[in-house]
Amino acid sequence: MEYINIGGVRIEKTAALAPMASVADRAYRLMAKEYGAAYVVGEMASCKGLCYSDRKTAELLTVTETERPMAVQLFGAEPEFMAQAVKIAEKYHPEIIDINAGCPMPKIVGGGAGSALMKTPKLFGELVKAAVSATDIPVTVKIRKGWDSACVNAVEMAEIAEENGAAAVAVHGRTKEQLYSGKADWDIIRAVKQAVSIPVIGNGDVASPEDCEAMYRYTGCDLVMIGRGSYGRPWVFGQIKDFYEGKPVRPEPSFEEKLAIMRRHIGLLVEDKGESVGMKEARRHASWYLKGMNGAARFRNLCGTMNTLDDLERMIEEVARAQEGN
Repeated sequence: MEYINIGGVRIEKTAALAPMASVADRAYRLMAKEYGAAYVVGEMASCKGLCYSDRKTAELLTVTETERPMAVQLFGAEPEFMAQAVKIAEKYHPEIIDINAGCPMPKIVGGGAGSALMKTPKLFGELVKAAVSATDIPVTVKIRKGWDSACVNAVEMAEIAEENGAAAVAVHGRTKEQLYSGKADWDIIRAVKQAVSIPVIGNGDVASPEDCEAMYRYTGCDLVMIGRGSYGRPWVFGQIKDFYEGKPVRPEPSFEEKLAIMRRHIGLLVEDKGESVGMKEARRHASWYLKGMNGAARFRNLCGTMNTLDDLERMIEEVARAQEGN
């Protein structure tokens, strides 16, 4: 097994779980870690929210021992708030603090944060410098290819991050304008890797050991990060770990196994957030797990009506019956 080093943090060179707002919560991260994710990043927390003692925001920074090594992720557009937020984040003892400069959500971009920073490189550099100056914990950044096709500046942004003390840079190979459509541009990830000396994490269009190995070989990146390729498929991290440990790659789970994994995931979600909130959030996760199963379209609609764990069990029974003989 090979390892990479990010500011003194040793991470297996397999695959990491990408930060995904409202998706990669603690239950999701625990599932990824159980299957062998090398590293996980928490959901982004608002710098201002932390500075104004927002309890909900602070909860996003909690790191459990099972999740380590883990980064907490911050977003904001004001260096003074970034520095204060980093000081607060330190108290949760993450291995790494990550700055989000890639989120395309309107409410984040509208405040000048997330991928809006791709249009303000000078401010981005000031944010990185403020964060690095406030802590001894390694600071990393997550960027996109650029804002749009006319503003492809990931290389410039990565160089600015390095100049201001960032310990690594993660690159999503799409512009903000693309959101999650089209094909991820691995050439930009390779260009960033060739331009900086700090570790580069590649993100975009990886959903299998073959994809993962292809990204490593094509881009030369130091670590591969998986986001949507893990939807309803936490075992992908186990398959990739098998590949790099030289073991036979475990097969895709049977439908019975998938249903058991789904039950485990949703159980963790409910345990963490309570049945009312947890089951509402479980609806989309369940639909991802059911993808490709017989009658999946009908069951995805049924997922949208789940409110209790009993509803989940009834749906699992129906799904299991529909698979018999297929």
